[in-house]
Amino acid sequence: MTTTPATAVSDLDFARMLTLLERGVVTRLGEALKAEGATLEEWRVLSFLADGAGHAMTEIAEFALLSPPSLTKVVDRMVSLNLVLRRVDDEDRRRVLVFVTERGTEALSRWTTAVEHEQQSIVTALGGEEAALLAALLRRACGRLIS
Repeated sequence: MTTTPATAVSDLDFARMLTLLERGVVTRLGEALKAEGATLEEWRVLSFLADGAGHAMTEIAEFALLSPPSLTKVVDRMVSLNLVLRRVDDEDRRRVLVFVTERGTEALSRWTTAVEHEQQSIVTALGGEEAALLAALLRRACGRLIS
């Protein structure tokens, strides 16, 4: 990704600024997770499954911000690494639920530590007050624009 000089950022439209910010945050979190042998998508999947309840692929895809085919590839890889397992839903035998394994829970703990460390680094770079303001504005915008 090429960086945009700060002076040029002020000339960008709103959507482009949001995209650049999102890419920057995702890149930083992705690099922190890569150092732990994980991807952002894998961390999101395990984070969602951490409740132990087991979830359908459609629920996981929505939470992890992945298309169903992309999620299938991620979950297949995670199954092969013994991080998650698939089980037929006892209540609806047509549905398959995904559960986190013990190994997945251990990985999630390590990965979350890496993510939290990088998130703190991002907050430090932005400044605590600005980061809190940005988070509040993003929550409000999501509440108003995303149904």
